[in-house]
This record gives sequence, C-alpha cells and structure tokens, in this order.
Amino acid sequence: MSLASPQLFLASGSPRRAELLRQIGVDFTRVVIDVPEVPAPQESPEDYVTRLAGSKAEAGWRALESASGNHVVLGADTLGVLDGQLLEKPKSQVHAAQLLRAMSGRSHTVMTAVALTNGTDTDVSLVRTEVWFRELSDTEIAQYWHTGEPADKAGGYGIQGLGAVFVREIRGSYSNVVGLPLETTAPLLTKYNVPFWLVRE
Repeated sequence: MSLASPQLFLASGSPRRAELLRQIGVDFTRVVIDVPEVPAPQESPEDYVTRLAGSKAEAGWRALESASGNHVVLGADTLGVLDGQLLEKPKSQVHAAQLLRAMSGRSHTVMTAVALTNGTDTDVSLVRTEVWFRELSDTEIAQYWHTGEPADKAGGYGIQGLGAVFVREIRGSYSNVVGLPLETTAPLLTKYNVPFWLVRE
C-alpha cells in the first residue's frame, strides 16, 4: 500500500517561484519565514546561495514543527554574479542604473539553490545559467526603472517580464533565471514523494 503524498510548503514569498510551481502542477502552501540575507565574510556566492536555500527550508520546517501531518518544505534563493560580485536588488534608481550599465553588452551568471527538507533529510541543488545582455542605452535604463519592475529583482531586471528585451542570449536553464530551475526541482520533488503535473478539475 502506497503512503499518502506529503504536503509541500513553500518557504518563499516570491510570486515568481509560486507561479513556476503552479506551472508544473504542484499543490503547495506558503509558510512565512524570516532568514537574514547577509553573506558571511569571505563566503563565495555559491556557498552563500546554497546556505540561504537550506536555511530557508529549515526555517520553514521549524515554523511547522507543531503542525500535524506529513509535510516537506521547499526553500530557494537566487542571485546574480558579475566579476565575482553579487548583483543585489537595487536600493535606488541610481543603484539600478549602475547594475544595468555593468551588465550591458556582457554576460553574468544567475545561480539558484533549491532545498527540500522533511525534517530528517535535506537536499540542496545549485544551478547556474549564463545570461548575455545586449548594449543598453542610458535612456532605456531610466525608462525601465520607471516601469517599477526592477525594484524587487536581483540584478535589477526580470527576464520573465519587461526586462526580457535586454537579454540577447542565455546558456542554461531559463526557469533558473526566473527564480526556480524546474528541471532540477522536479527530481527533488519526486525524491520526497511530492507529486507534480496535478490536473485540477
């Protein structure tokens, strides 16, 4: 007799991750967490994003410890890297313009770490995608800021939105750049017995 599938909880407030999970037919519930997003001294971007994803999943699990039932928590973190430096969410219009000018006509790396935990085991996978921007003008950089899209995006752009016009080429997972690499997340879900491709009536 097969065991019932666990309930998946998403330890992320990102609407993009939620939409990606819905895209592949995953049933989930959000859990609210508070994990400081500050790199440790000398911590590499790879170690930082991996640590954050695991910490978010485990924080979600701790928030649900008293909850009854069988559940699994997914945590994830995405960041951009250019010349070894993190591409953060812009703090202002000036900062956003600096980020976009730095990426103009060049490639940068987007990394997402995905973590799943059931309270006993935790698995974390790291995915990298290379993204090339075309040359950007100061005028379109300024206009893009006023659309409102860059303000809450790592690196100051959204590939799934208006920022798509800047992207000349990608090498690797597209969904990774959006915020959740589906080709890596699906096998992790299977490992933890969480179904996807659920058809809703």
